[in-house]
Amino acid sequence: MEVLVLVVLGALLVAFVSRSARKPPPPPRTIEDDFEKLSFPPTLRPQPSGEASPVRRVLKGRAWVVDGDTIDVEGVRLRLFGIDAPEMDHPYGKQSKWAMVNLCKGHLVTAEIVDEDTHGRSVARCLLPDGRDLSAELVKQGLALDWPKYSGGEYKPLETENARKRLWRASVRQKGRTDLWEKYPASQGRQR
Repeated sequence: MEVLVLVVLGALLVAFVSRSARKPPPPPRTIEDDFEKLSFPPTLRPQPSGEASPVRRVLKGRAWVVDGDTIDVEGVRLRLFGIDAPEMDHPYGKQSKWAMVNLCKGHLVTAEIVDEDTHGRSVARCLLPDGRDLSAELVKQGLALDWPKYSGGEYKPLETENARKRLWRASVRQKGRTDLWEKYPASQGRQR
């Protein structure tokens, strides 16, 4: 009986080895192979780097407000195009955020991604359903400044009279003078 079991096991082993020897090994998998199999919606499909003009992506959805010039739409972190709003721990930072919350509340925001900033965030023109530009609305309220380096001065005419004085930290940042932040810590700034 033992001999029969050994013969059967030997035959199975020979059959298995001969079958696997005939099959060529699968080609090695690469990250690119896996990446190609992913299914992307057409607007999010990666474009070849040699393309002359990149396809602009458009997102539409509810906005989750991070601060006065940053929102998340469809899980993508977006920096509003052409403006600079105070940071949360700077004077008027919280007011700027809550003004943005009030603008976006109950609306679907349409965001056209136009660039990427130095922190890896997508930069987008964000519009409300009635066509109002979120960047322009925040500048008109005196809670953000035009950033001419990026906007070409598009929002400058909308700035309120004393906006650059009130939002001096944002104005200083645009000029590259972040050393003043250390001289005047954010905790010294009064919220108005």
